Amino acid sequence: MTANRRNLVLGMAAAGVCAGTAVPVRAASPLFFRGLFPIAQTPFTPADKLDLVSLMRQVDFCRRTGVPGLIWPQLASDWEMLDDSERLAGAEALLGAAKGTAVKVVIGVQARDGKLSTALNFAAHAAAHGAPAIISLPPDGVGEDAMAAYYKAVGASVPLPLVLQTQKTMSVDLVDKVYQQVPTLSCIKDEAGEPLDRIGPIRKLTGGKVAIFAGKGCVAMLNEMMLGFDGYCPSMFCADIFQRTFEVWNAGRRKEATEMFGRIMALRSIPGVMPYLMILRGIFPADVGYRNPPGRKTQETKLPEAGKALIRQTYEAVVRPYVR
Repeated sequence: MTANRRNLVLGMAAAGVCAGTAVPVRAASPLFFRGLFPIAQTPFTPADKLDLVSLMRQVDFCRRTGVPGLIWPQLASDWEMLDDSERLAGAEALLGAAKGTAVKVVIGVQARDGKLSTALNFAAHAAAHGAPAIISLPPDGVGEDAMAAYYKAVGASVPLPLVLQTQKTMSVDLVDKVYQQVPTLSCIKDEAGEPLDRIGPIRKLTGGKVAIFAGKGCVAMLNEMMLGFDGYCPSMFCADIFQRTFEVWNAGRRKEATEMFGRIMALRSIPGVMPYLMILRGIFPADVGYRNPPGRKTQETKLPEAGKALIRQTYEAVVRPYVR
């Protein structure tokens, strides 16, 4: 899409909202957000160009393995390393790949420049290209009243379900304030404080009308399932096994689910497993590259052969029997 065409679409979307487009009350039931919505990884070519083909393969991976949705770009996508044109191109590619499938692609709209206007442009772009929902991190360096005003503006800008991403010290009171002020709030990805202590108060405040997701790598998934979290946001590399664990647990087969979860954690403990398994499972090419924020270690895919062999052997013996 050309820049002029994109601007026209964004303008039309914004005009629809200003003209009184109906914003549904509680735009999606908790059943819309249920199960695994992994955070899509952001692959680059050896020439440091966004690899749209490999990005789209993650949608096909979810489709083939029964994973209901994915989210991009968020923290595990290294979203801050993407410029605005890459964000728009990636969103279009993912939404296009998901068209006609059951995979729900949730688009992140937070702005690297911190401007509300930029976030609103991303939201309008997502709506114009058929996104079923949007998600946003909070703006940096502002108080909770400003955060609530930000989510109110984003939620009012498009008639899409909104996912609130909490982090750091965002309080339960802020979650309640957003719930009361934003009719489109439909899911909370809670990564602030200790989510295991917060789900009860948040569930009570929202009356069960909003789905509650866990993040933080899903390392506490067994406890979180016991407490009734609606969904989870791991990295992509074993999202299908996480999904099966979730399904088996909720079918009442908790011993089996516990064993499956333990197998994932055993595989996850091997250094370099996540980027390498994306290659091993055919989602990314062997020469995939990544960008990394300052201070974060490079996601190294050039593992020594012994490391690759260990990952292959563990995957085949421990996890492969559960792969769809």
